[in-house]
Amino acid sequence: MTAETLLSTGATVEVHDVHKWYGAHRVLNGVDLTVRPGEVTVILGPSGSGKSTLLRVINHLEKPEIGHVSLDGELIGVRRQGDRLKELSERAILTQRGRIGFVFQNFNLFPHLTVLDNVAAAPVATGRLAKPAALELARDLLARVGLADKATAYPRQLSGGQQQRVAIARALALRPGVILFDEPTSALDPELVGEVLSVIKDLATSGTTLVIVTHEIGFAREIADRVVFIDGGRIVEQGPPSEVLDKPRHERTRDFLSKVL
Repeated sequence: MTAETLLSTGATVEVHDVHKWYGAHRVLNGVDLTVRPGEVTVILGPSGSGKSTLLRVINHLEKPEIGHVSLDGELIGVRRQGDRLKELSERAILTQRGRIGFVFQNFNLFPHLTVLDNVAAAPVATGRLAKPAALELARDLLARVGLADKATAYPRQLSGGQQQRVAIARALALRPGVILFDEPTSALDPELVGEVLSVIKDLATSGTTLVIVTHEIGFAREIADRVVFIDGGRIVEQGPPSEVLDKPRHERTRDFLSKVL
C-alpha cells in the first residue's frame, strides 16, 4: 500500500456561530471558523479559553447549545427538520465520527490490545474492513509513524512518545477527512516531544486537513497555514503565522505571546 492510499483527501470543516456553556459558564461564544481542504490550522490560547471544547464540538463529543458544524457540507451530529436541528442517533453520529480523527492528550489506547490491534480495531468495528485487510493497513500505518517493530507490543511497554504515535496511526486508520489534535505533546516528557511533532509535520505535507491545539509556538510557526487565537470562547484573531505570531493586531494576542515566547 502506497503512502498516498493510506490517507484521505482533506475535508472542509465549517463551524457556524457555535455557542457552548456549562451551567452559567459560557465556554464558546459565537465561534465561526472555516478550515479549507488540506489546510493546517493551529489553535492557540490561554488555558480555559475554549480550545479543547471547540475540537470536541467539531466531532460532536460535545453538543453545542447554539450553532452547528459541517464536514464537506454535511451537518455533524444533527439534521435539519424544518427550521430546527434534530439530534442524530448515536449510531449515525458514530458513523460520522469515522470521518473525523481525534488524537487526545493522553493517548487513550486500549491497554489489553497490542499496538497492531489498537490501530486495526476501528476499521473492523465499523465494518469498513475485514480483519486481515485492517491488520495489513495497521502495519502500513505503523511503518508510516516509525513503529513497525512495535506491532506486537502492548501500550504499557512503550514510551509516551511511542504511544502518541500509535494514537496518530489509529486516527489515520479510518482515512478521516480531518484529524483533530488536542495538545498532542502536553503529556510527554520534553525529550519525547520531537518524535511526535515530526510525525505531525509529515502529515502536514500530505494534504490531510489538520486542526491542532498546541502550546508549541515554534511548531505552529513551522507547519501552520493559519493560526487562530482564541480567548474567552471567542476567536480574537486569525491569519498566517507571519501575521498572528510576528505582528499580532490585537492586544490580547500580544499579551499572550509575550508570556509564551
